Amino acid sequence: MSTRPSDLAEAPPEFVASLAPPPPGPAVAFVLRLGHALHRHGTPAHRLEGLMMRVSERLGLEARFFSTPTSIFASFGPPEDLRTSLIRVEPGDMDLERLILLDLLADDVIQGRLTPAEGARRVEDILARPERYGPALQLLCWMLAGASAALLFGGGWKEMGVSAVSSLAIGVLDLLTRKQPTTARVLEPVAAVLSAAFAGIAAHFFGPLHGEVATLAGLIVLLPGLTLTIAVNEVATRNLISGTSRLTHAALIFLQLGFGAALGSRVATVLPPVPTPPVPAVMPPGVAVVALVVAGFAIAVLFRARPRDWGWIALAGAAAFMGARLGALLLGPQLGAFAGALLLGMGSNALARLRNRPAVTTVVPGLMLLVPGSVGFRSLASLLERDVVAGVDTAFSMLMVAVALAAGLLSANAIMPSRKVL
Repeated sequence: MSTRPSDLAEAPPEFVASLAPPPPGPAVAFVLRLGHALHRHGTPAHRLEGLMMRVSERLGLEARFFSTPTSIFASFGPPEDLRTSLIRVEPGDMDLERLILLDLLADDVIQGRLTPAEGARRVEDILARPERYGPALQLLCWMLAGASAALLFGGGWKEMGVSAVSSLAIGVLDLLTRKQPTTARVLEPVAAVLSAAFAGIAAHFFGPLHGEVATLAGLIVLLPGLTLTIAVNEVATRNLISGTSRLTHAALIFLQLGFGAALGSRVATVLPPVPTPPVPAVMPPGVAVVALVVAGFAIAVLFRARPRDWGWIALAGAAAFMGARLGALLLGPQLGAFAGALLLGMGSNALARLRNRPAVTTVVPGLMLLVPGSVGFRSLASLLERDVVAGVDTAFSMLMVAVALAAGLLSANAIMPSRKVL
């Protein structure tokens, strides 16, 4: 039976109120706050939508979600009577500890240990927690990340020292501009200028060194290889808008870094020329193992992982890196990346099942040692030097590595699924 507007005008207020859709309840508020918090701390679109849908179903809500890198659309109710919310999100830094706490909170609400209203308040408490690691430790890890990257890229002690100083300067700049959006948006080009300039000045005063290795290692934390890999993964899981947006963002960061590095390298032109450095010697295996352990520790701190997870992160990163290197020797670089990602994904999912913790705890830090950010930077450097053929060839290799990583993770999820959405 339909109700005409004229009938509603003559109906008692109690009857009109009974026809109105119910106001959003605590369950809806909890789902929205949980999704907002997860998005702020680096959750990809396919995992975010999956977790929000799982929580909504367990709470008895009919819901639909759509995530982009800067917003979340959430609709509740039947299709003919939807209530839709738009949440504008400013993407933040990866915070593994908060992601774990939010995942555990979702389990508590789903299993009835907490009410949705209590869960919504707990979300705000988790977001208000002070950072576990202070500025001094973070800056130390910026230095360690740059130094270990220089060794893994085939550099020597000079390259390691220059990249450590460059990373320290970039880390200080990041901390100073983190709460100033207008200055934070120029961090990448300014950081590339500093890294390339330090490499040129060091080559002049301390003797020949590989400037590309020192520059690249100094920028290792800012290289968007992880963003590129997540973007390809989102496209592969049919989240086309979010994946395309991340691809565009990664390409823009590469361009900013390339422009800054080209500008910073001009410093070397005003200084007396230095001889071309010899080809670096092969790094001893023991040094590689030490560099991997140090890199794993630095990545764990920069991604704000809990200290109890440091050992697992270092183990996952080392296994993924060694698996990728062995696969590259046997099958080529692209299939080597696939093998490393497959090993990382299966190991992380198995560990997540045993510990009842999200697999993202070890997947994301492990990917940092496999992502093709350095390949993309070299591609852009070749293009800036007007070596178009080498630049395009390297860019294609970068995309193939990103596709191989995404394929490896998807295959790992199919072979060894995790109980967790994250």
